Amino acid sequence: MLPGIRLAGTYNDTGSKKSGLLRAAERWRGGPVDVGTLYVVGTPIGNLEDITLRALRVLREVDLIAAEDTRTARQLLRAYEVSSPLTSFHEFSGPGKVRHLTERLANEDVALVSDAGMPGLSDPGYPLIRAAIEAGFAVVPIPGPSAILAALVASGLPMHAFHFLGFLPRKSGERRRVLAAVAEEDATLVAFESPHRLAVSLVDALAVLGDRRMAAARELTKKFEETVRGTISELVERFGGEAPRGEFTLVFAGRPRGCALG
Repeated sequence: MLPGIRLAGTYNDTGSKKSGLLRAAERWRGGPVDVGTLYVVGTPIGNLEDITLRALRVLREVDLIAAEDTRTARQLLRAYEVSSPLTSFHEFSGPGKVRHLTERLANEDVALVSDAGMPGLSDPGYPLIRAAIEAGFAVVPIPGPSAILAALVASGLPMHAFHFLGFLPRKSGERRRVLAAVAEEDATLVAFESPHRLAVSLVDALAVLGDRRMAAARELTKKFEETVRGTISELVERFGGEAPRGEFTLVFAGRPRGCALG
């Protein structure tokens, strides 16, 4: 990286915003480059204090913030007195909104944020990221909190390699097929699950994966954060008799090497 170059939008002599990365290209090549950058900004997964200083600076300096839920985004922006314009970008936005935001990158910087964590992971961020890359615009990640990594490191299970499954399917048959496809892997398995399907998903996991070690993390970084560790059968018993609250991140031990399921 060139010394002294900031990685966020700053102002040129005329007062207009321009991407820091592209200004780096200007300085290197000696000419102006008037196109924008898509910043993929990680936001808190629960505790608002988990936002990074760099993320706040980028959110303040971009021309537009594309948010999965503008109501959720406004809570964060209000807490830190960020006044950049907001627009919605969610799973029902469609290709027209992707095209519109990509066109705005022709001369503006845009920040992409999800409801929580890093955009593009089990949320609608991917189409915009892909479109920006295909159109030739710079895409710059601004790392932030991740429920996947938070649950993984707190699980007590091996973390040298893991397989992220996203949200488990809603239907039992599909869920069991997904789990069966990774049952022989020795890498740790990580998945998201909603509270009202947690009990039945654990029953399916026990049937398909066997009674291996696991952890279930909920309300990560929030006031009532909890990580429950044990075997799958122990967690089936634990959550079978209660109505849990909060979104869950499930972490399953991989199949021990040299052991076959049976």
